[in-house]
Amino acid sequence: MGATSANRHIAGGILLAATLALAPAAASAQGAAPGSSQPLPLGDSLGYAPNPPPAAGSHAPTAPAATSADVAKSLKATLRLSALVTEGAPAIRTGLVWRIFREKEKPTNGDDKLQLVVTSSGGDGEFHLEPGSYLVHAAYGRAGATTRVTVTKDQTRKETLILNAGGLKLAALGAGDAPLPADKLSFDVYSLEADQRGDRQALVMGIGPGKIVRLNADTYRVVGHYGDLNAVVRAEIHVNPGKLTEATVYHRAAQVTLKLVNEPGGEALANTSWLVLTPSGDAITESVGAFPTIVLAEGDYSLVAKNQDRIFTRNFTVQSGFDREIEIVADDKPKN
Repeated sequence: MGATSANRHIAGGILLAATLALAPAAASAQGAAPGSSQPLPLGDSLGYAPNPPPAAGSHAPTAPAATSADVAKSLKATLRLSALVTEGAPAIRTGLVWRIFREKEKPTNGDDKLQLVVTSSGGDGEFHLEPGSYLVHAAYGRAGATTRVTVTKDQTRKETLILNAGGLKLAALGAGDAPLPADKLSFDVYSLEADQRGDRQALVMGIGPGKIVRLNADTYRVVGHYGDLNAVVRAEIHVNPGKLTEATVYHRAAQVTLKLVNEPGGEALANTSWLVLTPSGDAITESVGAFPTIVLAEGDYSLVAKNQDRIFTRNFTVQSGFDREIEIVADDKPKN
């Protein structure tokens, strides 16, 4: 647990700073902004806290008793469940979802599906079950663990699941560490391993910056979006157990506002249709409006504006971090 490591990822000219050490560490490679990976404080937003001491004369709380009569309950087994983020950590007190499935001893008609018998939310759980074998699953955000238990009549059994989970907190900056509009940023998290078709399992989609995602300790493919077009960053980030991993991606993109005017610096003409193309002619986006604002990755583009059956074109270049207006003057010779 004393080792220190740092992940750096450069994808399509995008620089990733993800600090993944088990203790705070500084990043220094190629101008990446330092991040941090630090122990999760008790009671933080990953949701676990130590057991509070019982008040004088009180008893430790337990889950609500089953609604069946005491006589029927006496014929069942008691299963007490708890979950830990890592071995030796305090028990998770909030944010857990328990699901208990009954295993069928002799499936009939080829139906071997598990039967969901209990769902419960919160922290520790106490359940009264018919004797038999069960699969118990604990979910903590996108982190989870499963175990098989067998209970018998009049038995009280305790099970503790180790989730081996951590947290991931993502951020994005522009050129020169410039902040970007939070409402235009989002992140998707996928499994690292791909199937035979090259597809990865989507785990969490559309996360906002600064949000904490609970995940099993592993390496993940993260896709960061600035706007909803082609300003995209891809990187691989490792989540350490029991740690909050913070990662920052860097977008090489800018916002541009499109205007069709009768003279330079004039008022934008309403009811204008816009088409943005790559140099090879692939369409990036279409819109209608006087002055739409879009986010584009740095590079060269062609712009087509249509107003009252007149068509105008212009080539332009997007520079990373340089937000500006792209203006077409309608007095230019139209292209019909």
